[in-house]
Amino acid sequence: MADLLLTHGYFLYEDPKELKIMKPYVPLGILYICSHLRSKGFDVDVFDSTFSSPQDLIRHLQAETPSVLGVYANLMTRKRVVEIVRIARSAGWKTIVGGPEPGAYVREYLDAGADVVVIGEGEITTEELLPALRENSEAALAKVSGIAFLGENGQIHQTTPRQQIADLDAQPWPARDAIDVMRYVRTWRDAHGQGSLSFITARGCPYRCRWCSHQVFGMTHRRRKPQAVVDEVEWLLSTYRPDMVWVADDVFTIHHGWLRQYTAEMRRRGLRIPFECISRADRLNDEVIDLLAELGCFRVWIGSESGSQRILNSMERGVTVEQVQSAVSTCKTRGIQTGMFLMWGYDGEELQDIEATIEHVKRSDPDIFFTTIAYPIKGTPYYQRVADSLVQLKPWGETSDREITLRGRRPARFYEFADRLLRDEVQLARLQRSGAQDSAEQELRMRIQVAREGLYSSVQLVEA
Repeated sequence: MADLLLTHGYFLYEDPKELKIMKPYVPLGILYICSHLRSKGFDVDVFDSTFSSPQDLIRHLQAETPSVLGVYANLMTRKRVVEIVRIARSAGWKTIVGGPEPGAYVREYLDAGADVVVIGEGEITTEELLPALRENSEAALAKVSGIAFLGENGQIHQTTPRQQIADLDAQPWPARDAIDVMRYVRTWRDAHGQGSLSFITARGCPYRCRWCSHQVFGMTHRRRKPQAVVDEVEWLLSTYRPDMVWVADDVFTIHHGWLRQYTAEMRRRGLRIPFECISRADRLNDEVIDLLAELGCFRVWIGSESGSQRILNSMERGVTVEQVQSAVSTCKTRGIQTGMFLMWGYDGEELQDIEATIEHVKRSDPDIFFTTIAYPIKGTPYYQRVADSLVQLKPWGETSDREITLRGRRPARFYEFADRLLRDEVQLARLQRSGAQDSAEQELRMRIQVAREGLYSSVQLVEA
């Protein structure tokens, strides 16, 4: 019987969108916890749910001798995590939940059956928590920083906050040997002809965008030493031989001096691997983009969010529309693709802001762009700002923050028209730039007219 079983409650084959994309990555968070605990002498197993099914996990929980189950939860997996915790507890397991969401919903997760909610980074907290759970006393739990639990009187006890891990280089690499990493590589290759893996060089993001959650890492930004990261990259490439990698940092290019050292070390060892990463536009300049190109970067993802400076300022993004456009343009000159994230419906957005976003994307012309409708994540300043307008249509355990409706917001159909208008306007602009005479141009103009009429005719509609 292991001291702890870790899982994450994400099931690829239940996700229609991901089944079309087929770009799964290993669950680094629980693999970091696993390797830390193993290094401290604990016996830890991982049930990687990605390629499994809920039924497989349930059978496993019911067949194994009950111990402690730790479940990583985020806003997309809430419903499944609640179900897993309920079944595990009924089968005799002690249950821990952690990750980006539980700290914002302590009461809800405890009421759903979790014995303990871990708030913040999980490694050291879980190291101290496992002996406390074995002791099975409220006094023992109260000595563990960074957790919440229900006392015998039914009241929530939240202990002192856990200090962040100061030296990330002292932490072991993720326990990739605990799962079938090559299945991820094969899944990528089967779908795209190239296999990909992920790693991180840092934890946290110091920026204060009002809609972004900092539940796990707070407002910190802690970097690993460049040489230590290159050690891991070299090992990944020799062990699993991926065709490309994903640098899974919140913002890879924050520290320019670090990036110079990392590039120099990769160059010294003769290492180069195609990769993609996320950056902020204000952390991209000629030198940084040159370094990314030398390293093998083929795509940079930029959180543009809006083409309206008024909305960007309201979000406290700390970037300008011009910086985004300049970053995309410079990446193109170095042969690096760009992906752009955009957000409709942020508080205060008007038609002119939507039109500004469309013009911004047309001018920037990123290789890929995705849109989402702004949703308030509990614990963020944006959530607090719109709290009085929130409408939850389903019970908490059956939904997520992405499905919360805002009273007074325009309906989904309005944003469908905005999406259609954006896609067709960008496609038309690309045709015109190419100089090609294309019969599709007239059809595009007609679609644009229909989309714009639909957008403007539905402008007065609001959610009840």
